[in-house]
Amino acid sequence: FLRMIKSIVAPLVFASLVVGIAGHGDDLKRVGRLAFRSIVYFEVVTTVALAVGLIAVNLTRPGVGVELVATADTLQVQQMTTNRPTLSSVLEHTVPASFVDAAAKNEVLQIVFFSVLFAVGLAQSRSRHKATMLSFFEGLADVMFKFTGIVMKFAPIGIGAAVAVTIGHSGLGVLGNLAKLVATLYGALIVFVVAALIPVALIFRVPIREFWRWVKEPWLIAFSTASSEAALPLAMENMEKFGVPKRIVSFVLPTGYSFNLDGSTLYLALASVFVAQAAGVEMTVWNQIVMMLTLMLTSKGVAAVPRASLVILSGTLHTFGLPLEGVAVILGVDALMDMARTSVNLLGNCLASAAMAIIALYRMSLKQ
Repeated sequence: FLRMIKSIVAPLVFASLVVGIAGHGDDLKRVGRLAFRSIVYFEVVTTVALAVGLIAVNLTRPGVGVELVATADTLQVQQMTTNRPTLSSVLEHTVPASFVDAAAKNEVLQIVFFSVLFAVGLAQSRSRHKATMLSFFEGLADVMFKFTGIVMKFAPIGIGAAVAVTIGHSGLGVLGNLAKLVATLYGALIVFVVAALIPVALIFRVPIREFWRWVKEPWLIAFSTASSEAALPLAMENMEKFGVPKRIVSFVLPTGYSFNLDGSTLYLALASVFVAQAAGVEMTVWNQIVMMLTLMLTSKGVAAVPRASLVILSGTLHTFGLPLEGVAVILGVDALMDMARTSVNLLGNCLASAAMAIIALYRMSLKQ
């Protein structure tokens, strides 16, 4: 089961990032300042989400006491506890000598680096083959989503085996750890909404009560289906009814599903450190900062479909030499966490569209 998950990482991240960047390449040039403001906003808010997730998991330490039965990467885990990466080594490791080698080893940072440059080159291309290439990667991404769905049908067997082995080694107390992990995520997401999203709404003078009236229905769809895509059509329609211009809605919401997944990035930070705690690896502050920077990049390839975050999580764990058995343990309660993080993704993207609309309105009033 873990090997099947590992086989998804490279093609899904590659295809998702290329489509996410090259697919909006023309829009980035056409809307200009809107694109720049949106991306800056996305990066600031997702960084706050990562920080909240890291702080929460370090405070509650839900992974302490869980015994993961690691069958691989033992040497890497030992090296992680003794070797401190330097800035130069991280930069050198980020650039792949061969994309094929990076994909074979699931080196997510190197895959992301190559994917971004490839997507920028594709976006700048004026060849008639650009549409063909973009169509190919959209098709690849779609097939990989279906592939992920097939793999996840095997999940009950993989989850059952992993949880049984973990309980056999750690006792029934591990169920308490998983409950603590879920509670930590929900608490961190509430803190993020209160400490980040509500202040953003106040700063941009978004009428919160009216905003929630139009957002609550797509939010409920996202929460119940654990899929942002299922809620996207209604979210776009309701944001227009709320008063956001169609040109802003049509750019910010789809782009946000590639660049502004607040709930998913918070979850990834929390889950990564949970696995490190369960594996008995004490990550230094520097290691956690490097992990946060890695997640800032890799989370941009998270697809707006159920369980896609687990693919990014497994790639991140591999990059930092942490056992993938942690993914199988987390899968036991992932459905509960997926609903929460997906609904926050949708809420954050709807708020971003409203904020960009108010900035555009303000700039127009200054010109007049």
